Order: sequence, then C-alpha cells, then structure tokens
Amino acid sequence: MAAKVFAFLLLLLSVGVLREVHGKKTWCVAKPSSSQATLQENVNYACSEVDCKILQKGGACYSPDNLINHASIAMNIYYQCKGRNTWNCHFGESGLITLTDPSYGGCQYV
Repeated sequence: MAAKVFAFLLLLLSVGVLREVHGKKTWCVAKPSSSQATLQENVNYACSEVDCKILQKGGACYSPDNLINHASIAMNIYYQCKGRNTWNCHFGESGLITLTDPSYGGCQYV
C-alpha cells in the first residue's frame, strides 16, 4: 500500500514539474553516450513516423553528416510532432529534453 501511495505522490510531483517545463519551449536531443546502434534505431523509428526531409543530402540539417546530429534532429521532430511529452523523448533512455535551442547555422530545430 505504501508503495502505491509513494508512486502516486511521485506522479503528482512529476506532473507539476512537467507543466513548468512545458510552459517553456523544449527540444529533444540524443544523449552523447548513446551507442551508434541506438542512434540509428532512433533515426529509423522517428523517420518512419514523421517527415525527416531536412536530414536528406542537401537538406538544411544534413550537415554535419554524423549519426548523433541526425538522431538529435529526427528525435526532436518526432518529439515536437507528438506533443512535446517527456515520453516522446524517451527513446529507450537515449533522449534528453533541453531548454536550450540546439539550432545551428541554417538548421532550425522546430
């Protein structure tokens, strides 16, 4: 019983924190410690669910052409399109939510 009460209180506290974060613009990026295989899986999954054209060669976010960059962009597009919920940036614990805009050069994170 105590465990259920604790879990419920933790949920309530988490919702309060999430509301505060969601009051500000947030982005989802890949954890730098993620394996290459995990990053590739994230790109494949996210891009099967959302439009990742900006990652194609010649696209605004193609460069730098590396997996962590492409995974971060794909994961963020997915996160934004699915409603900026924390669970939409989980990606098997390989995603991070940030309050700092990761856009660079001509690549605008939505």
